[in-house]
Amino acid sequence: MSYQVLARKWRPRTFSELVGQEHVVTALGNALTRGRLHHAYLLTGTRGVGKTTIARILAKSLNCITNGVTAAPCGTCAACTEIDAGRFVDLLELDAASNTGIDNMREILDNARYAPTVGRFKVYLIDEVHMLSKAAFNSMLKTLEEPPEHVKFVLATTDPQKIPVTVLSRCLQFNLKQLPPALIHERLASILAAEDIAFDLPALAQIARAAHGSMRDALSLLDQAIAGGDGAVREGAVRSMLGTVDTDYVYRVVGALVAGDGPALLAEVDAMAERSVAFASALEELASLFHRIAIAQTVPAAVASMNDGDQVAALAERLAPEMVQLAYQICVQGRADLPLAPDDATGFSMTLLRLLAFEPAGRGAAADAGRATARGAPQGGSRGAAVPAAAGVASIRSRTAAPPEVPPDAARGGGRADTATDVRAEAPDASSVSALPADPADWPAFVQGLRLAPMAAQLAAQTELKSVQGNVLTLALPAAHKHLADKAYADKLKAALDQATGRKLMLAFEVGSPAEASLAARKQREQAEQKAKAEAAFRSEPFVQDVLARFDAKIKPDSIKPVT
Repeated sequence: MSYQVLARKWRPRTFSELVGQEHVVTALGNALTRGRLHHAYLLTGTRGVGKTTIARILAKSLNCITNGVTAAPCGTCAACTEIDAGRFVDLLELDAASNTGIDNMREILDNARYAPTVGRFKVYLIDEVHMLSKAAFNSMLKTLEEPPEHVKFVLATTDPQKIPVTVLSRCLQFNLKQLPPALIHERLASILAAEDIAFDLPALAQIARAAHGSMRDALSLLDQAIAGGDGAVREGAVRSMLGTVDTDYVYRVVGALVAGDGPALLAEVDAMAERSVAFASALEELASLFHRIAIAQTVPAAVASMNDGDQVAALAERLAPEMVQLAYQICVQGRADLPLAPDDATGFSMTLLRLLAFEPAGRGAAADAGRATARGAPQGGSRGAAVPAAAGVASIRSRTAAPPEVPPDAARGGGRADTATDVRAEAPDASSVSALPADPADWPAFVQGLRLAPMAAQLAAQTELKSVQGNVLTLALPAAHKHLADKAYADKLKAALDQATGRKLMLAFEVGSPAEASLAARKQREQAEQKAKAEAAFRSEPFVQDVLARFDAKIKPDSIKPVT
């Protein structure tokens, strides 16, 4: 007997065998039990989640000879067995991807007028219905609105947005969900146990994640894993088949990130490239690990249910929660940017370098110095301006290497003497150096004296000085002006502050904090005071009071402008 693939062999035959779509099963089961049957159903969802399977089970429920119209067809009568085998003459399946024209639709609708041949209902299953032409959709409308009593339509699609609203309004729509990896994992384990095939649980976890919510894809991958594992499903064979990153590599990558060890990090990237690892999957694994770390930090008890609970718990203690959030975001964004990179290895390594280059603001200059020392960078290096993550969320600051130092003997002659002269020439004149204001009230006057480009000047005007700790300058920025903290504007503000103070400063923005002592707030208060004085002076004018009294007039305050 020829081999039958697992996706077909283990296709659910009844609603009770269907997993992950309980909301659809409950609704259809109740309708069948109560006899409240609609004439057209639309099943939407990604590939392999059960659209065609539900349609066939519904056809059996409508045409079961033994149990009649029921939510639990017998599965043994002639109608049930023929539907399972694909031979039931009153179940007509049409692939709209290859039958898109109006002629195909007219043929179907003409046949719909005739009574069923052997069954109770004629069931029309139109798969990928969104591929039909506009004319074909138009020809369906009348039949969908007033179909013969013996006809039921089941439309299935992965792209419901392309279906005309006139068709949608005539159907009961059910959106099938992607299956969670845990549910797929459980289903695969039960199938392998029934097939008497040896397997490793970590291998099934990899397949469940790689299926991306599709049970059919998971079963196809399982067939491939069995063939590649010589009749068994083993972790190593599955990892090689999927090209996924070894779990140990993920932990070593995160360990190098925690230690700030750039050489070790790039060495791991080279090792992964030699193993032909799929870097897209590697970034997904990294993001998944940071997600588990965040869960462990928020709900420590959840570690017990993780396969790698010990490693996750250890990393959760070494990483700050805000760093975990930032690292997750960088990994997700790096995965999205991977197709734009020169090659996958470059995009992957650049994402890891971003993880090294950025950290949440507000963790203190001492922590930065320690991490810089761990990477072998000078502690007094220049650091770039901060870039906010989002309103109300901790901002991040860019950490760049220190400018190259010129050896003392550079001025003794040769080509390096000119370089030393150029570097010294950029230093600010000591007489023009200003001290940073200690009082936030002095900050508006200080920034007003800076020479800034227009957008950088707006950024400075909207900020309020919060604190100065070492070379770290913390500025409050209202959420309404968070767009001003663009890196380009922040860099220009930082350069002006460096020039004015003669120091290498680092800016950290507290986005979403009020800035009542900012230059813009002060100007706004002054303008409000001037306007109030102008309005009071205008109202006190005898002529104005006379007009108000004579004509019962009213003053429009917005029309009063102070004379400057």
